[in-house]
Amino acid sequence: MLLRFDKCCSLIEERLSRLEIGNKAPAGLYEPIDYVMAGSGKRIRPALTLMACNLFSDDVEKAIMPAIAYEIFHNFTLLHDDLMDAADLRRNRPTVHKRWNNNSAILSGDAMMIMALRYMCDAQSPELLEIFTRTALQVCEGQQYDMDFEQQTDVTIDNYLHMIRLKTSVLLAACLQTGAICGGASFENCEALYRFGIALGLTFQIQDDWLDVYADPNVFGKAIGGDILCRKKTFMLLTALEKADESTYNEINSILYDDKIEPADKINSMKTIYDRLEVSNAAQQIMDKYYQQAMSHLNEVKIHDNSRKAELEALAARLLKRDK
Repeated sequence: MLLRFDKCCSLIEERLSRLEIGNKAPAGLYEPIDYVMAGSGKRIRPALTLMACNLFSDDVEKAIMPAIAYEIFHNFTLLHDDLMDAADLRRNRPTVHKRWNNNSAILSGDAMMIMALRYMCDAQSPELLEIFTRTALQVCEGQQYDMDFEQQTDVTIDNYLHMIRLKTSVLLAACLQTGAICGGASFENCEALYRFGIALGLTFQIQDDWLDVYADPNVFGKAIGGDILCRKKTFMLLTALEKADESTYNEINSILYDDKIEPADKINSMKTIYDRLEVSNAAQQIMDKYYQQAMSHLNEVKIHDNSRKAELEALAARLLKRDK
């Protein structure tokens, strides 16, 4: 039986509700976790886990707890990312450190990481546990690179692509690989799905960089221009620096590092430069490149009923045409 994305999300929501996280004590620890997990996230990562399993098996029950583990881990990273970025909003709601405080964000995040590890252990698979722990460390490495880049002036686009591979892509890839293993897939199919996830994640993160500049904040779910205000080395900024002549290069740095400029003016000034240098077009081109790579890797997956891959193809297409 083919499980569509919406059905996979329903299965995840039902299983998450059984955990009753918000009813645990002490409330100061668990209420922020329940708040984060009840957000309007699309459950993309756990759904990918179940969908990958479903490519090879009708029984996705064995993939549900690993999927839950990855969803809790993903939300843990968002909670701590928001704290490190001093972000006010996540999914159109106040972030945990804003609604509670910094200490609550740290401790509740730590508890989420431990919960994720515990649920992954429930699968009783050393292979899945190794994938999870390796991936978790890679995500931390990616986050450290991201923070390091804020203080560095010699970051290249290749540096950036390596960073987002670690910070974003490996988690999507691990979810797909884990689901495939749960479904009994061959090594070759598991590897092809992992590569599919890597390319999809690269596309997804570059799109996120683009949305931070050009999205409607009411649809995007968080304030626009946060990356600019934090001087993050995104694809947009690095491309602009690469395309800029000496005058524009100096103008960019003058705007970014002048704390007297109002935030809204800083964002608008950078957007004007991006438009002038056609950075948006460059972002669209590289997104298309990685999207095509993702589809090529998905095509490498060999299953008896190729129609089952159609749902993954449709989900990938929807992810990369998010409301702007």
